[in-house]
Amino acid sequence: MEFVERGLNFLGLLLVLGLMVALVVAITLFIIDRVQTRDAIRRNYPVLGRFRHLFTALGEFFRQYFFAMDREELPFNRAQRDWISRAASGKGNTIAFGSTRNLEVVGTSIFVNSAFPPLDEEAAPAGPLVIGPGARKPFEAPSFFNISGMSYGAISKPAVLALARGAKEAGIWMNTGEGGVSPYHLKSGCDLVYQIGTAKYGVRDVAGHLDDCKLAAIAAHDNIRMFEIKLSQGAKPGKGGILPAAKITPEIAEIRGIPLNETSYSPNRHTEVHNWDDLLDFIGHVREVTGKPVGVKMCIGSVDGVREFFSTINARGADSAPDFITIDGGEGGTGASPMPLMDLVGMPIREALPRMSDMLNEYGLRDRIRLIASAKLVNPGDVAWALAAGADFVTSARGFMFALGCIQALKCNKNTCPTGITTHDPRLQQGLVVEDKYRKVANFATSVIKEVEVIAHSVGVDGPRQLGRGHVRLVQPNGRSLRMNALYPEPEHVSPT
Repeated sequence: MEFVERGLNFLGLLLVLGLMVALVVAITLFIIDRVQTRDAIRRNYPVLGRFRHLFTALGEFFRQYFFAMDREELPFNRAQRDWISRAASGKGNTIAFGSTRNLEVVGTSIFVNSAFPPLDEEAAPAGPLVIGPGARKPFEAPSFFNISGMSYGAISKPAVLALARGAKEAGIWMNTGEGGVSPYHLKSGCDLVYQIGTAKYGVRDVAGHLDDCKLAAIAAHDNIRMFEIKLSQGAKPGKGGILPAAKITPEIAEIRGIPLNETSYSPNRHTEVHNWDDLLDFIGHVREVTGKPVGVKMCIGSVDGVREFFSTINARGADSAPDFITIDGGEGGTGASPMPLMDLVGMPIREALPRMSDMLNEYGLRDRIRLIASAKLVNPGDVAWALAAGADFVTSARGFMFALGCIQALKCNKNTCPTGITTHDPRLQQGLVVEDKYRKVANFATSVIKEVEVIAHSVGVDGPRQLGRGHVRLVQPNGRSLRMNALYPEPEHVSPT
């Protein structure tokens, strides 16, 4: 009994002490809130006003996990992420009972099934396609679905290792992003596309200009198959890349050729490229130095500005053309971008891609220039639509981030990514186990490819590259659907002058 009495007295003292501490903390916070001048809510409602910030932060969590329906969330909904998760895990991706997708949403793609599709033994996978046949070392690309640009710096060392090893396993290419090539890209031996951004990371001199010696040294790596000159990307057209100082390690600084402890800003365009003629000169120079196919990546705002590009190519001859063009939609993603550019600038991929394909046909360049589609194309239906719209290849970045375990925490620019993908904090990186994640990357890629083939066979063609606009219907505002070849009729070829 005496022991119990002492225990109760001790608990009572703890309670009193706790209340006193809570009172002191509340008084201190009251004074701080009343005196500070930065936040009107906290100044007018001391202590209580702090809960507004707490609830605002928690609201994002509750919406994602409890309140948002499977098809509601942006930028990617739960149904999309769950499909990728199952595909990456190598699990069956069949569903039961009925689709949860609202097929009345304007722009929804509906594929036109055939009454007599090819038998399984008659169907064929998509074969390789040559890019840059005129280059000294053309690239025979084996896969139509590949990894889009994600820089080492924007993403972590284990993320690069897992993506590169998964790419090798699946037989797809990986774009380095504009941050240069690291040992972790090269280690796996996967096919790489080296992206040259406006800051020329990895191939720049002290002043930030292109260094031909460094460019030639990079091209000497056998597994670097192509070079992509980035003019703009969909998440921030007209704005250069941003790498926060917190994400610049000594190794990243050395690879990129930039100083430590300073946020790195890329110019908003290539300083030596003032017009389309200059761009073709730049493309030709990089192709001459490297001997490998060279293309450009761009987000377009209208077709009018690009017409001059193709006219210039035809005036100079098809040999001056880029070997490929990567079209990024205005809905594309990035690690850090001003909100107005991410939300409001650039044509969406659903409009930009067919328009660009039409212009290649119109100017007689469709067989000379390969067309690559990028931006929010993460599921088989998205990829199949892009191929039908005119793409030769499709690349995805965020789809592969989900395969690595991304939970769409939207912390890419803060070095606090909870899954270790976009952070250089060793404690957080330890959650990304390369031995496990590279298999998920490979599984995701092979699952997308396989299910695009299933779609192709269901519409009555032998393989994905035979998909055309007549195989897709798009839902219109009146609720009815029209074939894409009626909405976007392909123009007649025009012979180059």
